Amino acid sequence: MDEYNLEEMGRLARTAARELAVTPTETKNAALRAMASAIRKSEPEILKQNKLDLDDGRVAGLTSALLDRLALTGARIESMAVGLEEIASFRDPIGECLGMWNGDKGIRIGRVRVPLGVIGIIYEARPNVTADAAGLCLKSGNAVILRGGKEARRSNVVIADILSKAASEAKIPGGAIQLLSTPLREASVELMRLQALDVLIPRGGVGLKKSIMENARVPYIMTGMGNCHTFVDASADMDMALNIAINAKCQRPGVCNAMETLLVHKDIAPRFIPVCMKAMTERGVELRGDETVRRLFPGAKAATEEDWETEFHDLILAVRVVDGLDEAMNHIHKYGTQHSEAIVTESYENAQVFLGHVDAAAVYVNASTRFTDGGVFGFGAEMGISTQKLHARGPMGVEQLTSTKFIIYGSGQVRG
Repeated sequence: MDEYNLEEMGRLARTAARELAVTPTETKNAALRAMASAIRKSEPEILKQNKLDLDDGRVAGLTSALLDRLALTGARIESMAVGLEEIASFRDPIGECLGMWNGDKGIRIGRVRVPLGVIGIIYEARPNVTADAAGLCLKSGNAVILRGGKEARRSNVVIADILSKAASEAKIPGGAIQLLSTPLREASVELMRLQALDVLIPRGGVGLKKSIMENARVPYIMTGMGNCHTFVDASADMDMALNIAINAKCQRPGVCNAMETLLVHKDIAPRFIPVCMKAMTERGVELRGDETVRRLFPGAKAATEEDWETEFHDLILAVRVVDGLDEAMNHIHKYGTQHSEAIVTESYENAQVFLGHVDAAAVYVNASTRFTDGGVFGFGAEMGISTQKLHARGPMGVEQLTSTKFIIYGSGQVRG
């Protein structure tokens, strides 16, 4: 059982954060490139530790989708390295002036970007997040305490060790990248309550979200909850709708931007449901539908209220036939998690209504929800996808890990 001293980790992180806030861009970029190089050189050891995690995961009965999230390959490790290099190439937001103006009695007032400080990140079953989070925090001048899921413990330990050593050798202060590796469950709750943190960013499912809401004693940005929907409108091009639905559900079912519920307009349902459901079953998708869906495709199981609420993270799809756009949007409003929602339609009017009325971080017209991703949006790696509205919303890149402060220049002015 690993021993840990979270208070000491917090102290080290706060000390590192003060130095990182004024670390030159060139030093941060050199460190990121060194971290990418170290990841590439350490591929055999990373794959070795990841295999042990995968073996344990299979014994524990993890689903195929969760095993996919956990698995690292040569290509995925290369992607981690490329992601760090991309972060190095991005503009450094720290110190950016967002405006200057004249204030009372001739003082000059400005607003500049600054780091958040110390960020705690709790994430599940995706070891690549270790590299993404460390890189984004470093570039944005933040120290980070990482807490990965037990499923990826060995993978996270080796990756975090590689990154921390490479950063230190590149003159990044010690304590800037730390991993809370103990398997003790109570350690996660302790991190949620650690006063050294300026912000906590959780990436996980319903259980983690509930724990954060019950235990967190520091500000948090909720990310990752993705009960995503695709609505096939009456005017939809059937071939387009079929391709989008298959991609949204099947391309990578274990991620937060995968579709979990398909809504189909009643006018197109008799033509679309049989074709789409057949294509889904051929790809191993288990279907759960309402009465109309089961009449049109008897192979579907009966959907329950819980199915409409569930982020399956698996090849399982809930399907419902709706009377029209309003009923589709009402369903999304009731069950959605404000992550990613899509409409497939040839109606400009319906597209605009959907864009205006659906409340989510990303709303799509005629495209798959799978595009909600920091890399796709031009942010390189991402810290997560925020599903709340304060501070940041949607994919969180370097800029979203900053705050601002006011700077004021005077020449002896005093307030009367």
